[in-house]
Amino acid sequence: MRRWLVVGLGNPGERYLRTRHNLGFRVVDRAAERWRVDFVRRGTALESCWLEPPGCGDAMVKLLKPLTYMNRSGIAVREAVAKEGLEAQEVLVVCDDVSLPFGKLRLRLKGSDGGHNGLASVIAELGTQAFPRLRIGIGNQFPQGGLIDYVLSPFNPEEEERLPEVVERAVDAITSFACEGAEKAMARFNR
Repeated sequence: MRRWLVVGLGNPGERYLRTRHNLGFRVVDRAAERWRVDFVRRGTALESCWLEPPGCGDAMVKLLKPLTYMNRSGIAVREAVAKEGLEAQEVLVVCDDVSLPFGKLRLRLKGSDGGHNGLASVIAELGTQAFPRLRIGIGNQFPQGGLIDYVLSPFNPEEEERLPEVVERAVDAITSFACEGAEKAMARFNR
């Protein structure tokens, strides 16, 4: 049986709820809705029970939302990996990416943090870059020196209107990754 810990990166609290940097949270929230599972607070994270996504066969998935804030996300991930007896390669991290155009998905099996502090924290805490990640483009329409304000601001109305479709595609990518494997998911969603 294959097991996947799917981690959505974001910041807890109402202040950050609709921001670009919370796109990972939004995606795992939608996955939880689709798969009809609730989150329970355990230690430094909100997590679901292990579940088999519909039509998935022998794959089990657990959803996780770190409550440690973005820059310390790796702490919650490390704790969950240790508790569940998982390897880093069994963790799929879902996060926003300013290097990609709005709505573009990029699924990779390993890589650098690409300047993303949440990914940097996960890499530091797991001691490896060799874990899968689904990056979701949020664009980069900000002036020089404006990165922090940009990622911590809400999507504009046009983006917010398109966001449900982007989030659904991201949940489809997670499902494909867990059920069909990395190669099929990357071929389908990295276009």
